[in-house]
Amino acid sequence: MNIFDEEKIDCHNHIFDPARFPYRADTAYRPSMQEIGTAAQFVHVMDACGVRHALLVGPTSGYRTDNRCMLDAIACYGDRFKGIAVVDNGVSREALLEMKRAGVVGVAFNPAMEGVEALSDADALFNTLADLDMFAQIQVTGDQLVALEPLIGRTATRVLIDHCGRPDVAAGLNQPGFQALLRLADTARTVVKLSGLQKFSQLEYPYEDAQIFARQILRTFGPDRCVWGSDWPFLRSPVRMDYAPLLTLVQRLIPDPDARRRVLWTTPRNLFGFDA
Repeated sequence: MNIFDEEKIDCHNHIFDPARFPYRADTAYRPSMQEIGTAAQFVHVMDACGVRHALLVGPTSGYRTDNRCMLDAIACYGDRFKGIAVVDNGVSREALLEMKRAGVVGVAFNPAMEGVEALSDADALFNTLADLDMFAQIQVTGDQLVALEPLIGRTATRVLIDHCGRPDVAAGLNQPGFQALLRLADTARTVVKLSGLQKFSQLEYPYEDAQIFARQILRTFGPDRCVWGSDWPFLRSPVRMDYAPLLTLVQRLIPDPDARRRVLWTTPRNLFGFDA
C-alpha cells in the first residue's frame, strides 16, 4: 500500500496564527511568512496526505507558555488534535488538569534551546505529570541527555524524546548522548519521535547520515514505542521543505508495512488517546 493511503498520525507539528493570537512581546523569535501555519491550513495538508490526527506541540518561538492558539485548534477540530503544552516549572496541578481535560497529553521541555539548567527544578513537575498520566516531552541535542538521566531515573514520568534525540551525526552511534537515549529503552516508559532528521543531518534530503540513527532507535525501542512527526511548518528551516517527501522518507525508513502501521497509527493512537 502507498503510504499516502495508510492511516497516519503526525506527532510533531506547530500552529502559528498571529493574526488571531498575537505573539508574546518577549518572544525571542517571531515566525513569519511561510513559517506561519494556522490550524485550518494544517488540516488541508493533513487531508491531502491522508493524516487523520496530529499531536500539536506548543512552540517556544512566538508563544512559549501562551497555549491559547494550540488549545483553540484542539477545541475547533475535536478529535483531530491533541496537544503538548509549554508551561513554567511552577505550574499548578489544577492548571495541568484543566489542560488535560482540554486535550493536552503532556508538557514540552526544551533544553536544546534553553540548556539542561532549565530542568534543574523540574522534579515536582515531573512527579505531577506522572500522577496525571501525562508525558514529559524533551528536546535535547548532542550529549545533553546524559545530564538528564538522573532526573528521568528518579521520577516515574512517561517520557517522549523529540527528533531522535538530535545526535551529532559526526560523533557516531557510540556518542554518550545517543547511548543514553538507547538506555532509556530499558525503562519501558520512554517513547521516541522518529522526526526532525533535517535538524541534525549534515546532508540534503533524504538525510542519509541521520537515517542511521533513526533505524537504530527503531531497532532498540521497537515500533510500539516509536512515533513519527513532520515538524510542519518547518520553523527556521534554511532550505525549502515539503510534507510529502517526509512521508516517502518514512516508507524508506520503515519498509515493513506492519511495523510502519504501528509507528504511524497504532502506537500514537494508543499512547495519546486518539479516537478514545
